[in-house]
Amino acid sequence: MTDPTRPDAVRQLLERSNRLGSDPAVTNYGGGNTSVKVTVDSPATGKPVELLYVKGSGGDLGTLRAEGLAVLERDRLVALDSVYRGVEHEDEMVELFSFCGHGRGGATPSIDTPMHGLVDLDHVDHLHPDSVIALACAADGERLVREIWGGRVAWVPWKRPGWELGKAMAELSADPSVIGAVLGGHGLTSWGATSDEVEQRSLRIIAEAAAYLEEHSVAEPFGAEVPGRAALPAEDRRRRAAELFPHLRAVASMDRRQVGHFTDSDVVLDFLTREKLAHLVSLGTSCPDHFLRTKVRPLLLDTAPDTPLDEVVKRLGELHAEYREEYSAYYRRHATPDSPAMRGADPAIILVPGVGMFSFGADKQTARVAGEFYVNAINVMRGAEGVSTYEPVTEADKFAVEYWLLEEKKLQLRPKPKALAGRIAVVTGGASGIGLATATMLAEHGANVVVADLDEAKSSAVADELGGPDRAAGIAMDVTDPDAITAGMDAAVLAFGGADLIVNNAGISRAGSLAETSTQDWDLLYDILARGSFLVAKAAEPVLRAQRLGGDIINICSKNAVFAGPNNVAYSSAKAAQAHMVRLLAAELGEIGVRVNGINPDGVVRGSGIFSSGWGASRAATYGIDESELGKYYANRTVLKVEVLPEHVASAVLALTNGTLPITTGLIVPVDSGVPQAFLR
Repeated sequence: MTDPTRPDAVRQLLERSNRLGSDPAVTNYGGGNTSVKVTVDSPATGKPVELLYVKGSGGDLGTLRAEGLAVLERDRLVALDSVYRGVEHEDEMVELFSFCGHGRGGATPSIDTPMHGLVDLDHVDHLHPDSVIALACAADGERLVREIWGGRVAWVPWKRPGWELGKAMAELSADPSVIGAVLGGHGLTSWGATSDEVEQRSLRIIAEAAAYLEEHSVAEPFGAEVPGRAALPAEDRRRRAAELFPHLRAVASMDRRQVGHFTDSDVVLDFLTREKLAHLVSLGTSCPDHFLRTKVRPLLLDTAPDTPLDEVVKRLGELHAEYREEYSAYYRRHATPDSPAMRGADPAIILVPGVGMFSFGADKQTARVAGEFYVNAINVMRGAEGVSTYEPVTEADKFAVEYWLLEEKKLQLRPKPKALAGRIAVVTGGASGIGLATATMLAEHGANVVVADLDEAKSSAVADELGGPDRAAGIAMDVTDPDAITAGMDAAVLAFGGADLIVNNAGISRAGSLAETSTQDWDLLYDILARGSFLVAKAAEPVLRAQRLGGDIINICSKNAVFAGPNNVAYSSAKAAQAHMVRLLAAELGEIGVRVNGINPDGVVRGSGIFSSGWGASRAATYGIDESELGKYYANRTVLKVEVLPEHVASAVLALTNGTLPITTGLIVPVDSGVPQAFLR
């Protein structure tokens, strides 16, 4: 029977982990790990067995749940020391952790498992607090640790995570006067007899480190402000960021497509003004979690904030070429025959004085977290420079972690990316009907989606339903207003770094014969359907061109573009213009790899904002039927006798953009269940 204390011990561990992981000053996203040891009766033998519950590989303390814990029988884990062959072979120990699992073993044990399992005390925290890492990365960190804690907190020179580091923790924790250790170039490990004790020790060490830095720091750790690097005013800064972002994304995506995140916090902007900027950037980050996310160093764009864009782009190209060559040389200097292949030579962090920091990753969350890690690195550098000199681990040590075979195995275990991973979609009219179905489907297949609609509250609500800021953004966009479109496209670019997939879906309907159609109705339909699609494509074209990643524009047209239905002169002719625009733009934009296609749906009644706002009643009156029968009426006049739904149109958008039809452009796809009068010929 399981010991009744087990659930409480695990609950305490999870609650402690969530508290510690929720504070970026305590540990970074995905960084650190916590553990507890409990004794239970083994279901297999009925005898007591000591279990180690420890955060598994790849988890995050702030969101840790029970399923994210690895569960090992501690006696078997400790016994692995008898087969340990020394530091040159410590990586092979990780493969043996799975033989220590209890029951199904829970999550995959991380490389830090020995740091927890070899310590005799029941509770262990390993964290990455900025204040402690500042000491860990100071040139005289060992002296500072001794000065602050007088031996109560130990110093451990840099060791790559693994069995050796675990053995060092076991030896230090055996001394009851030592409550934790600062790990050189890495972070903090603390231990205690109870969950409360270890948490209080961890927090006290972090607070004491921060207090020491505050009290003893020089006035300007990063040096004086440099003239000409002052941050632009907020509005100008964000406008400049939107202008630059697609060009920066092109640089970050030369090897593989990336999504971006923009940060213009005070911490970043101040760092970018200082005289030590270039020197500190060249040193790179130090904590393993930092440089795994940010690469060995950022790219620093050294142009003035108000430099003309064409000059900035030229300089960016020069700096990018230098960066790639330097990174390739770094790889060649340290790679061995067993090293994983180089994963790409583009920067993950680009710093632009006066504007901010642009971080990149395979998805929005990865890009955002990379930026958060570099903010951690700035804080570390400030702390270290304030009381000493910032001295990260050696380049060779960084490479040994960045291209660690164990890290490579973790990367290989990641799920295969979805078809639209790394793509950024902008869907106009995205809060209802076809637009909502399209936004939903694109997000489900991996795209980051910008939901653009007249009603910002509705578009934001849709974005929240699609997963929030790491997946989707809701913006206001009136497609009849060029300024609103420009602002909306800038917002899309600032949200994710660019735009790859434009869906022109915003629409409205006005029925009427020639005599009944006013010039106001005619102008309104052309303004929204034809002119609106033109203006959105025109605003997107510079972004698509700057990114150098190709892209897609999809116009949601109508079978009325080719079918002369009754009493519909303005709507149908505007849709015909929108459809022919597909062919014209396809011919023009092919040179930059942008495919332009269209979709001709029949009347999509269900979920449609257009049909619910009077168009449905008007069409029903034209056909002499009740409005509730309109969907069935449309279906019965088709070959397949199936009502067209928003999801059918969304599926066509997906097929045109997910790689299924990679060299198809200028195509109009009927999604009408087969209306013979609208067959294309």
